[in-house]
Amino acid sequence: MAEKDRGFVGVFDSGVGGLTVLGCLVAELPHERFVFFGDSAHAPYGDKPPEEVLALSRRIAASLVDQGAKALVIACNTATSVAAQALREQYPTIPVIGVEPALKPATLAPQHRRILVMATAATLRLGKFQRLEDRWGTDSEVIEVPCVGLADLIEKGDPASPAIHELLERYLGPWRGKVDSVVLGCTHYPLVREQICEVMGDVPLFDGGEGTARETRRRLEAAGLLASDSQAGSVELRSSINTPDELALYQRVFELAQR
Repeated sequence: MAEKDRGFVGVFDSGVGGLTVLGCLVAELPHERFVFFGDSAHAPYGDKPPEEVLALSRRIAASLVDQGAKALVIACNTATSVAAQALREQYPTIPVIGVEPALKPATLAPQHRRILVMATAATLRLGKFQRLEDRWGTDSEVIEVPCVGLADLIEKGDPASPAIHELLERYLGPWRGKVDSVVLGCTHYPLVREQICEVMGDVPLFDGGEGTARETRRRLEAAGLLASDSQAGSVELRSSINTPDELALYQRVFELAQR
């Protein structure tokens, strides 16, 4: 077996939201072996102080690397903002790829005068997003909407929940008909794309999953770590709530994320 085929790509998130990114990764890199870890026991990360998110991210990354990860994908906007640079410094010999709100493609779209960014409060207040807005938001009005509690509801595994619709109506309803696009700034939010469209109407939605998958391919190629076309890809799902019911939930959400 070639060296590049020995390891796996480790992907982690605070819970099920990162499965939306995993779906994009599998579509982009069908020959890779993926191990996904969702930290549902500590979800959501967006409500936690940065030092706690960093400690949790370091612990998960160390476990994945010790077990043979050849690359790490942080499939969580909050954890990327807090921990990506620290993990790159800790593991300089392997690619560490994060996600970020898809503000850049939203600002490059034909209609970009007013862009609503829905995200966790932590993602919006941390420096990574502020730098992203400073760089790409100069020609747009960027409306930041912290969606407190939304990721927590989505984590329960029922995207069609009336409680989710009520929360979306509360946060997004006041902006219906008033924005050109919506950026899904948390990896959980693509799982309720249909409900967001019900509230916001016919506006483009942007999320960072596909961009993260393309960047992962680029980084693996650059490092000579891209799996051979002869390798059969695989996916292993793990959770810090290691019960049959929880893993069955992960499988259902992953199948939903691939549609």
